[in-house]
Amino acid sequence: MHISTYFACILLGITLCYGVPVKKSNGCGYDACNLGDPMKLNVHMVPHTHDDVGWLKTVDQYFYGARNYIQHAGVQYILDSAIRALDQNPDRRFIYVEIGFFWRWWSQQTDDMRNKVKQFVNDGRLEFISGGWCMNDEASTHYNSIIDQHSLGAEFLRDNFGDCGRPKIGWQIDPFGHSREQASLLAQMGFDGLFFGRSDYEDYATRNRTRTMEMVWKASANLNKDGWLFTGVLPNGYGPPDSFCYDAFCDDAPIMDDPRLHDYNVPERVRTFIRAAQNEAVGFATNHIIMTMGSDFQYENANEWFKNMDKLIKYVNAEQVNGSNVNVFYSTPSCYLYALNKAGHNWTSKSDDFFPYAHHPHGFWTGYFTSRAAFKGYERHSNNILQVTRQLNAFANLNLRNSIFYLSEAMGVAQHHDAVSGTEKQEVAFDYAQRLSDGINVASGIINQAYSKLLPLNSQSPPTSPQFLCQLTNISECVPIQDQQRFTVTIWNPTVHSVLHHFRVPVTRAYTVRDSTGQPILAELFPVSNSTKKIPGRVGTATSQLIFRANLPALGFSTYFFEARTLVKREKPKVKITPNDECILQNQNIRVEIDAQGNLQHIINLKQSIAVAFSNQGFYWYQSFPGNNSQSQFQASGAYIFRPLSPTAQPVSQARSITCTKGDNVQTAVIVFNDWTSQEISLYDEGEFVEVEWTVGPIPIDDNMGKEIIIRYDTDINSQSKYYTDANGREVLERTRDYRPTWNYTVVETVSGNYYPINSRIWIKDQNRQLTVLTDRSEGGGSISDGSMEIMVHRRTLNDDSLGVGEPLNETAYGQGLVVRGRHILSLQTPETSAVHHRVAAQHLYMHPLTSFSLIPQDYYNYSAAYRQTWSALTDTLPLNVHLLTLDQLGPKDFLVRVEHYFELYEDDTYSKPVTFDLQSIFKAIGTISNTVELTLGANLELADLKRLDWVTNGESSSTKKTSKERPLDDTNITLNPMQIRTFSVALA
Repeated sequence: MHISTYFACILLGITLCYGVPVKKSNGCGYDACNLGDPMKLNVHMVPHTHDDVGWLKTVDQYFYGARNYIQHAGVQYILDSAIRALDQNPDRRFIYVEIGFFWRWWSQQTDDMRNKVKQFVNDGRLEFISGGWCMNDEASTHYNSIIDQHSLGAEFLRDNFGDCGRPKIGWQIDPFGHSREQASLLAQMGFDGLFFGRSDYEDYATRNRTRTMEMVWKASANLNKDGWLFTGVLPNGYGPPDSFCYDAFCDDAPIMDDPRLHDYNVPERVRTFIRAAQNEAVGFATNHIIMTMGSDFQYENANEWFKNMDKLIKYVNAEQVNGSNVNVFYSTPSCYLYALNKAGHNWTSKSDDFFPYAHHPHGFWTGYFTSRAAFKGYERHSNNILQVTRQLNAFANLNLRNSIFYLSEAMGVAQHHDAVSGTEKQEVAFDYAQRLSDGINVASGIINQAYSKLLPLNSQSPPTSPQFLCQLTNISECVPIQDQQRFTVTIWNPTVHSVLHHFRVPVTRAYTVRDSTGQPILAELFPVSNSTKKIPGRVGTATSQLIFRANLPALGFSTYFFEARTLVKREKPKVKITPNDECILQNQNIRVEIDAQGNLQHIINLKQSIAVAFSNQGFYWYQSFPGNNSQSQFQASGAYIFRPLSPTAQPVSQARSITCTKGDNVQTAVIVFNDWTSQEISLYDEGEFVEVEWTVGPIPIDDNMGKEIIIRYDTDINSQSKYYTDANGREVLERTRDYRPTWNYTVVETVSGNYYPINSRIWIKDQNRQLTVLTDRSEGGGSISDGSMEIMVHRRTLNDDSLGVGEPLNETAYGQGLVVRGRHILSLQTPETSAVHHRVAAQHLYMHPLTSFSLIPQDYYNYSAAYRQTWSALTDTLPLNVHLLTLDQLGPKDFLVRVEHYFELYEDDTYSKPVTFDLQSIFKAIGTISNTVELTLGANLELADLKRLDWVTNGESSSTKKTSKERPLDDTNITLNPMQIRTFSVALA
C-alpha cells in the first residue's frame, strides 16, 4: 500500500483509496508564471501563511484552533478560507508549506473539495513550496531526519497531486540561521532555489548595500555543481511591507476606494506602496522583487487579504499611465525565481553558511543549539529506533509500513524549527516527546514481530518470548529484567559493517553470559555510581552494570544469553576500585592520565606516539544575562539567545573527587564535581576512543541566576584561532574566531558570537595532532581561545528573551531541575589519519546498535536448539566508506534504499576515493533485484527526469551532465563519489 492510502487511514480513519485520480496539466509550475514587464519594476506579490507545527500550542491545537487564549490560530480555517478565496478570482495565487498540517486537513475533505484543490494545483493557483512535513530547523537537525521529513511530505504530494504537486523551491523563512548542508540536500532533492527570511543584521545590511541579497550558494565542498542552489534573502523577513498587512491580526488601513466617502485613501496607499517597492528594489539586482503578503497563522479570513490585494494591484498598476514603473501582480516563489532565472544576470556566490545568526549586536541566536538537551537526545534516539524498525520490517518481510508511519510522522513533526530546536513552550515540548514515545511503542511491537520471524531455526521452534526495549539503560535501569533468572539481550547492528561494541546491562546479581556460539564470555560487574543512583525518577534497584563486549555482524543481530549464577566462587575480584588516587587508563591504543584530584592531564595515542596535554577539562558555567529586552544592550539569555553576563566562565566547583575502577573490559574514572555535575571517563578494551559520559542537573537556581553549563577541553594544541564543526552530521566547515567570511564582522559578544551548531563533531588541530570531540546529540559550542573547545551541554535560564516563546527555559522533572545525561567521544589522531576514525565513530553514534530484551523460560540448551542466535543480511563485505542510510519496505517486493559515501574529498588517502559495490548484496537475504530506478534524494522523481534551472555565477554555468535514463536491469553495481547519496526504488523478483 502506498503512503497516499495510509497517510489518512492510520490516524484519522479516512481512506484515500477511492480518491479521484490526479489530472495531468501543463498549467502548473513555471508554465503558469507571469514574468511581468521587462521594462518595469515587477513586484511579485506572494500570498502565504507561516504555520508553525507546534510552538506555543501543540500541532493539533494549532490545527483545530484550540486554546486560542494562548495564541489565536486555527490552520483548518486558514485552508478553508484560502481555498474559498482562490475560487472567487482566477488571478489569485496562494502557497502552502507545512504538509503535516495539510495532511490533516486533506484527510477531512470530500471528493468534491479534493477535486477543486487538485484543479487549483494543476492550474498553478495553489502551489506547494518546500513540501516537507514541517519547516525544519537547520541548526540542531541531523541530515538523516531532514531527508526523511522532506520525503514524507514529498511522497504525500506526489501520490495526491502528481507532477504539479512537486515542490521546486525551498522556503526556510523562519529558522534562526541557515546550514550549508540544508541547501546541499535541497539541491540533491532537485530544488531550483531557496528563500529564507532571517540573516544576520550585519550580513543583511552589507548585502542590501551591495545588491547581493540573492546569490548562488555553492553548498557542498564535495558535490560540485550538484550542490549549487540559488538562494535569496527575503526583504521583510517574511512579512509584508510596513502598513500593508491585511489580516485580522493587523491594524493597517484597508484600501478605501470610494471617492465619495471621507476616508478615501487610494492615492496615499498607492504612493506609499510604490515608494516601498522602489526602496526595496535598491537592494536587489534585477527589475524583479518579491513581497511576502502574510505571516504567522494568517489568512483565517482570506477574503480580507485578497480583497485588499485585488484593489492594490488594480490601483497601483493604473498609475503606469502616469509614468509609474511599478508593475504588481499575484505570484509565487517559483514564479519569482523563474523570472530571476530569465533575467540573464551574472550572480554572486557564497560557499560558507549563515551561522550564527544575530538580529542585533547582543542578540546571538546560539542558545537554541543546546536548549532542551534531553529532548535533543531523545529525538536522535528515536531516529535510531525508526531506522532499525524499517530494516527489521524489510528483512522479516512484515510489510508494516502503515504502522511505522506513527513514528515517521512524529519524527517529521519533531524536526520543526520550534521542536528539536528547544524553542517551544514546555507543554508543547511534552507533546513532542509524547508523540515520539507513542511512535516508539508501536515500533517496538514491529521489532518484536520481526524477531518472531528471524529468530526461530525452523517451523517446529516454539513461539519466541516477546522482545522489548529498555530505554533507560543509560541510567542503569531496566526494571523487567531485575532479579530475573534468565533473559536474552539481542542486539541489532544497523550498519553494513561488523562492529565490536561494549554494552552495559543493569543487574542486581552476577550472571553467566553466553555469546552467539554458546561460549561463556567475560562479563564484569561494575558498581552503579552514586551520581546515577540519585537521578530523580530512577526506580530501578540495579546496583551493578554487567559490562561485556559484543561482536555484531553487519546489518544483523547477535543474541547473548544471561543466566544467574547460583554459586559464585570466592575469587579475588578482578574489578579493582580505587578512590581519590591518580587514575591511569590504558589499553592497546590509548593512555589516559588523570591525577588524584580528578584533573585530566594527558591523552596519549600509543600507536602514533602523539599526546595532548590538558590544562583544564571539566564543567564550567556562564551566568545568563538577566535583561529586560527593552534595547539591544538589555537582551536577556533565553530559549533562543545565549548571552553570558560575563565572557569568563566559572568552574562549577573548586574541588572534585575521583573513583578509579579497572576491569578487563573497561577502565573508568568517575569524577564528581559537586552534587549536580559529574562525568565518567571510560576506556574500553581495544578501543581507539575515550568516552566521556556527562551528567548535569538539577542546575541550582536558588541564587536567582540562570546558568549555561559547558564542558571545556583546554589543551596545548596551537589551533591559531581555527576550529571545525560539522553541518547536520555531514560536511565540516572551518571556523575562525571573531571572523565572518562574507562581511566585516563587528565583535561585540566574544563568546556567543563564536558559537556554532555541533551536530556530531568539533575539532581543533595543529601540524601533528587533531583532537576531535563527537557528540551524541546536537549541541552548541566553539573555540573561545586557542587550544580550547567548549561545548554547552545544558541550560536553565530565569528570563524570557522576548522572542515569542513567552517563558524562560526552566525545565523541571520530579519537582526539581531536569537532569540530563549524554556522551562525548574523544579521538586523538594525526590530521592525516583522523577522518577514518571520526567518520566511522560518528556513524556508530547516530546509527547505534539497538538492544532488545526477552525473558526466557528455558535453559540455554533448549533455547539454542530452537532459536537462531546470530544472523546477517549480508554475505559480502561492503567497503568501509559505504553507509546504508535508508532501507524502507514499500510493498511485498518493493523497497526504497539510500546508500551514501560518507567521507569527504581529500579527507583520507584510501577512503576519500570513489567506491563501487553491488546493491544486490544488501538484498540477498530477501530476494533478487529485478529492477532499479534511481530517484532524486527526496524519492519523488526519477533522477533521469530531473531538469534544474541553469544559473550563471562569476561567468560559470551551474548546469551539470544529465544522467542517462536507461539502465540495464541486471546492472546493480553502484558507484558513489565522496559525500554522494544515491536513492533507488528497488523491485525484487
